[in-house]
Formats: sequence, structure tokens, C-alpha cells
Amino acid sequence: MCTVTFLPKGKTSYILTSNRDETPKRAALTPMAYTAHGKEVFFPKDPLAGGTWIATDKKQFTLCLLNGAFEKHQHQPPYKLSRGIMLLDFFKYNNVQSFIDQYDFKGIEPFTLILIEDNGNLSATELVWDEVKLHVRHLDVTQPHIWSSSTLYPEAVRTERKHWFKLWLEEHDSFEQKEIIDFHKTGGKGDEWNDFVMNREGKVQTVSVTSIEKDLGYTMVYEDLLS
Repeated sequence: MCTVTFLPKGKTSYILTSNRDETPKRAALTPMAYTAHGKEVFFPKDPLAGGTWIATDKKQFTLCLLNGAFEKHQHQPPYKLSRGIMLLDFFKYNNVQSFIDQYDFKGIEPFTLILIEDNGNLSATELVWDEVKLHVRHLDVTQPHIWSSSTLYPEAVRTERKHWFKLWLEEHDSFEQKEIIDFHKTGGKGDEWNDFVMNREGKVQTVSVTSIEKDLGYTMVYEDLLS
């Protein structure tokens, strides 16, 4: 849940791809369909807390979560609930604005949440919770975007990763899911601590890559990098 890219493909299509950087002991369950607040939602499940970092209802909404807000924060448990559960709680609501207006974020650890909505017109919203305030930014869905978790990557590293993404974009006139997944597995400069597939002495490492493509239908690709 720590490196995310968004690629536009025409007016209503896109590819959203996420690398999950986590302790290897916290392996996830392979994606499948679950019922979340009365709706069918597809996601890889974190068995520890029961939540997820990426999900889609294959109809209207696709969501992706990163740990942390703008800068690294001090971890101060206990928290009210898991951020991965908060993501699934979104499906209680009929639209993004209702979630923003009605959900109680107090007591949740800082996060960045990307929400993509297709109701005939594609839109995307970035929510950043810094433990005090919810910051809302509407994204340009005609342009590519990249995020790196502030809990693992300081500003200088995040800037460098944006540069790697920019170089990759310059080599691609059109976007294919396989190619962006390959980039998520190879992007970097040979630095195990900060490459897209990272490994910090086995304590935290990139454990999986998940990609959701919305075209005529929805395609979710999940690669478990541990097995």
C-alpha cells in the first residue's frame, strides 16, 4: 500500500496499480469477492485486521490506500480502527461527498486514500487525513499520477520516484497493464531500501503488486512476490 500509480486510458478507462510494502509476516489472502455493507466488493484481504488496501466493486468505485499523510508521523496506538477497515466502510455510502461529510475519521492513523468513481464520467479524489484535518483534492483524470507512502519514503525519495515515473511515461505513448506492472517490479536504481520493489533487511519489503484496469470491464491482477 505504499507505491501507487494511476494511468488514464481515454475518457472512462484507467489502470490503478499498487505495491504493498509490509512485514512479510502479514501476508494477505488472494483477492476474491466479499460482501461489504451489502455490496459485492473485490479485494485482497489482510487476515490480521480483516481490511484491505485496494478494492473495487467493478461497477462504480475503485479505492486504494497508502499509510501516512504528507510527512512521516509518530505511531501512537491504540487507534479506533484499522485504516483497511475504514476503506471498506466507504461502501456504506452512495458517493464520495457523503463519505467525506459523514464519516468520522477521528482516532484513525494518518492515511492517503485515492477514490476513483465512474458514473458515466470518470472522476478521482485524493483524501489525506493528518489526524487533525481531512484534506480533499480533486485529481485530473486525464493525467498520470504517482504516490509513495510518507511513512517509508522521505520527500527527497518521493521526488526521485516521481522522476523515475516521468522517464517511464516518456517512453510510453499508450498504457498497458502488463507494462505498468513490470515497471512496479523494476523501477529504481538498485537501492533495496527505496526501489519500487524494496526490502529493508526483511523487516519491511514489497510483498505484492495489485493492478486494477477498468476498460470495457474490470481486470484485477495480483502478484504475490513472496510466493
